[in-house]
Amino acid sequence: MSARGGLPARSIPRRSPAAVFRNTFRSLANPNYRLWAAGALVSNIGTWMQRTAQDWLVLTELTDHNAAAVGLVMSLQFGPQLLLLPLTGFAADYFDKRKLMMVTQAVMGVLATALGVLTVSGQAELWQVYVFALLLGCAAAFDAPARHSFVSELVEEKDLVNAVGLNSTSFNGARMVGPAVAGVVIAWVGSGWAFLINGVSFAAVLISLFFLRVDLLHRGKRASRGRGSLMQGFRYVWGRPDLAAICVMLFVFATFGLNFPIFISTMAATVFHTGPSGYGLLTSALAVGTVAGALFAAGREETGFRHLVGGATVFGFGCAAAAVMPNEFFFALALMVIGVAALTFNNGTNSLMQLSSAPEMRGRVMAIRLAIAMGCTPLGSPLVGWIADRFGPRWALGLGALAGLGAAVIGLWYMRGAGRPPAVREPAMQTTDATASAI
Repeated sequence: MSARGGLPARSIPRRSPAAVFRNTFRSLANPNYRLWAAGALVSNIGTWMQRTAQDWLVLTELTDHNAAAVGLVMSLQFGPQLLLLPLTGFAADYFDKRKLMMVTQAVMGVLATALGVLTVSGQAELWQVYVFALLLGCAAAFDAPARHSFVSELVEEKDLVNAVGLNSTSFNGARMVGPAVAGVVIAWVGSGWAFLINGVSFAAVLISLFFLRVDLLHRGKRASRGRGSLMQGFRYVWGRPDLAAICVMLFVFATFGLNFPIFISTMAATVFHTGPSGYGLLTSALAVGTVAGALFAAGREETGFRHLVGGATVFGFGCAAAAVMPNEFFFALALMVIGVAALTFNNGTNSLMQLSSAPEMRGRVMAIRLAIAMGCTPLGSPLVGWIADRFGPRWALGLGALAGLGAAVIGLWYMRGAGRPPAVREPAMQTTDATASAI
């Protein structure tokens, strides 16, 4: 990393469209990654169907358009990422990631199926949704750090940024398809069937994990169990000014900005007065932007703080524009811009934190990142929901705009070195050019 927080500039030769395409999707040449990506895509579609159906169920069927209840469901589902942080990060570094994910994915599949059965049978109540959201959140808290850091075992170090970008493409491609399909399913047969479809979709990722070529995995050194090992990740990140700055930016961005279920559901239901199909399409419009952003990220060969600042800035102005849009068409266009910006920022934090962390610390570093990105969102969602209920969803989007611009200001402060301690290099990570340039 340069003194101003960016990566060294270098001239990149012009390449043909075919070469750009091959470079963007180069990780798919790896058989393990290809198998993993196929299973993850199916499971991701199911996950987004459930998220959409769950928000709509709470907002329109179990309450009378209560955005605060949606915010509470988000808090219960994503809060465990923060509360269980020391355990989940250490588990990702200590246990076999593949086996750990087989357990967590199976548990989440069972929970989704059980909630689907309750809903289809007409017995679902709000308190039950709260319980299932909490249980799913606990399982996901152990799954997410292992899943994110598992990418480094599927591909070589030089392809890590590309693989992270393709993972985001898959996740956000599913975000484009899943909500739209969920809207149709909800309108035709009800929310419960979306939960049941999600429960079945977990079989895809379990099958892909089972058939991975274990001998081709790039496994690094595992964490050792001993006194202080659970808190070692905190000390590691706190001692690295670059990682600490990313975490502060991500906290502001995620806590008040990444509240899309509240933003979109309240705008759809109370401003534009659209049904579940319209809500699903608006969520898919956001996903169009995130897919585009993910493909851009996969095609990049470098990333740095300037991408984080740029993404946060565009996100802030995008939320401000969305807040004043007169109809759902222009609102959807603004959501596409927001999607590109949010993905650029999130992918940048993911790649930078993985590439600049020692292999035996990646699980814990990713757990901290995910705890902030997902676990801190529930800290802000009740406030965002209250603002949407009290003053209207347009004002809630205004808070999202302030979050994006605030994160950009923090990134600029770090890049200019204001009060920044000396940078720390990890000797273990100086083995590749890509790694050295990312620090």
